Amino acid sequence: MQPVLIYLENLHLFIMGQLQERFKSYREPQKFMAMDVYPYFREITSKQGTEVEMGGHKVLMFGSNAYTGLTGDQRIIDKAKAALDKYGSGCAGSRFLNGTLDIHVQLEKEISKYIGKDDCLCFSTGFSVNQGVIPALLSKDDYVICDDRDHASIVDGRRLAFAKQLHYKHNDMDDLERVLQKLPYEAVKLIVVDGVFSMEGDLAKLPEIVELKHKYNCSIMVDEAHGIGVFGKQGRGVCDHFGLTDEVDLIMGTFSKSLASIGGFIASDFDTINYLRHSCRTYIFSASNTPAATAAAMEALHIIQQEPERIEALWKVTRYALKRFREEGFEIGDTESPIIPLYVRDISKTFLVTALAFKAGVFINPVIPPACAPQDTLVRFALMATHTEDQVERAVQALKKIFIEQGIIK
Repeated sequence: MQPVLIYLENLHLFIMGQLQERFKSYREPQKFMAMDVYPYFREITSKQGTEVEMGGHKVLMFGSNAYTGLTGDQRIIDKAKAALDKYGSGCAGSRFLNGTLDIHVQLEKEISKYIGKDDCLCFSTGFSVNQGVIPALLSKDDYVICDDRDHASIVDGRRLAFAKQLHYKHNDMDDLERVLQKLPYEAVKLIVVDGVFSMEGDLAKLPEIVELKHKYNCSIMVDEAHGIGVFGKQGRGVCDHFGLTDEVDLIMGTFSKSLASIGGFIASDFDTINYLRHSCRTYIFSASNTPAATAAAMEALHIIQQEPERIEALWKVTRYALKRFREEGFEIGDTESPIIPLYVRDISKTFLVTALAFKAGVFINPVIPPACAPQDTLVRFALMATHTEDQVERAVQALKKIFIEQGIIK
């Protein structure tokens, strides 16, 4: 063997050895597995719905983001099947080159009209929207300002940007103004914020943010992942809910929650979308969304607009759940949405509560760092339009028993 090849082989082994050395002591998951409270990658063997099959038995599903309850709707399934038959299983390329279908363009036109913006781009995932759009918009002389509790996709998009990165305390408008006061008036300043915060369920203080936008010459991007299908007229989101769609420069949303599919979008004015269409790396260099997923999202969008009673049902069951959790003494914070945080404030107990709830027939999600501060751990209880008050009551009673036994509530 040539000396150069021997050197390269030894170098390869040395590098692999370093990585193995780094991670061999990572056994945090195994610790919770040994305690029989590991809460991740639980296998579901049925359609998503208010009840799902897991491990051979049914559990009440309160860990889903399917707020409209459409993931198992036969109309959506039929549209996805028809698209699969017509276009095949994939597009074999990016939207930029050979991967644009007529239904991609149609969906973008429908979303633009629905959201109330000139134009939009559809991406293969919601995460890749934030990950690509934020760095595409900003240069090294610009500023990006984020809420402390913005979603991980916003955090990653911010990290990839060459812009100067700043943040403010969660929903603290005085702190946001403190940050903005220090920045050059003429500089490009983009405030990026979740419309609905995905773990705590509270809303961004959008009216106050808009006031600061005008006072300090900023732009605003709102992530509507958990607002679409929940807030506003026909579920148009938090921006519409506050009547501030025209004041928000960019509106992002996902298809994986209320729209019963997978993917995401960014909506804005013609010029901004024209620029992003030709410069956003996660759009240009990602394979385009599958025909089935695109058709499913479009049919879900139609149903949401045609069936206002669906969102009314979501809010009816949400109000009931909020009332019952408060009556039973749970700490649920400042939530204003179908996302209800049940605070535990202890990592080990958060895992234990999740495991005990599952054994009692209730699926909920644990929230621990880095998704929250160590002192703010919680279990996330999320509602769908298709949940019944009886299902909620069964869950409340089961969780009440567990929380009392663990000394979390009295």
